[in-house]
Amino acid sequence: MNPVIDIERATIRKVGRRIVPLMALVLLFNYLDKVNIGFAAVTMNRDLGFSNTVFGAAAGFFAIGYALFGIPSTLLLHRVGARRWISVIMVAWGLCSAATAFVSTAGEMLIARLVLGVAEAGFTPGMIFYFSQWFPSRYRGRVLGAFLLIYPFSLVIGGPFSTALFSLNGSFGLHGWKCQCVY
Repeated sequence: MNPVIDIERATIRKVGRRIVPLMALVLLFNYLDKVNIGFAAVTMNRDLGFSNTVFGAAAGFFAIGYALFGIPSTLLLHRVGARRWISVIMVAWGLCSAATAFVSTAGEMLIARLVLGVAEAGFTPGMIFYFSQWFPSRYRGRVLGAFLLIYPFSLVIGGPFSTALFSLNGSFGLHGWKCQCVY
């Protein structure tokens, strides 16, 4: 065995054990937010009098914000550093997601989803960039592959998680769909 390769592998394993689980947990919450809004729509549309068209437009506004601000957000990430910028994104996305619980009109919903798209725009590219700073290219594919397994996992747990949040209906004076937005 080559001692240099052994040290490299041990270092990569240690870095992976420290960074990947935390970042995967953050990605899980990011994706659960996207899954939960679909479940919340069932009662949110009824409570607020939204049509399916309004909900579809809100999803489109999210995508517009995400697409328009993906590149500027990634450029800011390079300027201020991945660790700081990802933290800013997480706080902004949490506040925007929670603000969705307080919408009462279609216009407010469209604005809330647009701003949420803007807030989340640099998250996934930021995570990939962050990993590129810690993992050499020959390990990066495996790390990213393992990391991105969170997407299907979040779909598996998203339904039961959303159902559990619905059961909080009336807690803190909030409807079940509002609990899903605030979680």
